[in-house]
Amino acid sequence: MDTETLQAIGLTLQLASLTTLVLLLLATPLAWWLSQTRSRWRTPIGAVVTLPLVLPPSVLGFYLLVVMGPQGPLGQLTQALGWGVLSFSFTGLLIGSVIFSLPFAVQPIQHAFEALGPRPMEVAATLRASPLDAFFSVALPQARSGLITAAILSFAHTVGEFGVVLMIGGNIPGQTRVVSTQIYGHVEAMEYAQAHVLAGGMVLFAFAVLMALALLKNRHDRVLP
Repeated sequence: MDTETLQAIGLTLQLASLTTLVLLLLATPLAWWLSQTRSRWRTPIGAVVTLPLVLPPSVLGFYLLVVMGPQGPLGQLTQALGWGVLSFSFTGLLIGSVIFSLPFAVQPIQHAFEALGPRPMEVAATLRASPLDAFFSVALPQARSGLITAAILSFAHTVGEFGVVLMIGGNIPGQTRVVSTQIYGHVEAMEYAQAHVLAGGMVLFAFAVLMALALLKNRHDRVLP
């Protein structure tokens, strides 16, 4: 593999790892709130979280580009702070990836929390555990399979991104060029041999992810009473 391909692979892994970490930190409390609240805001907020599943990536990428661009509210804020604009930068890619993959993190964790039912938390309360203690000592361990599923899906979905990263980051070698846009560049240049190598690797990666999820589900089903 040439240097640009190795850079694209490294940048993709870096982006996917950071996106997964940020999503787990953001999605876990959000999923807990969605699974427990009776607020009237639950439905609209849940719909916003799910929106990236149904929006075309180019639409989401376009609006993120507008918001982060020089004339957008976030772009004007970052320029005023001396940070420049976030569009066509790795930080912009990270923000876009977090938003685009948010439902893939929130939904498995939310379903895991909902599957617990109220009984474990009620028992913890009778033992004088505070809500925060009960969350970390009871809810999180019981939702472990959901957290693992969320991490796998978030990582894999970020690796496979194309439309959003192309709209936000372009295709700058060593800065915003990831594997998916590298494949696109090879196809545009009619370099099909190089495209086959990367595309075949993506197919194998996707297969490995599906196998991991299936094995995780089978293991979870076996430990259920």
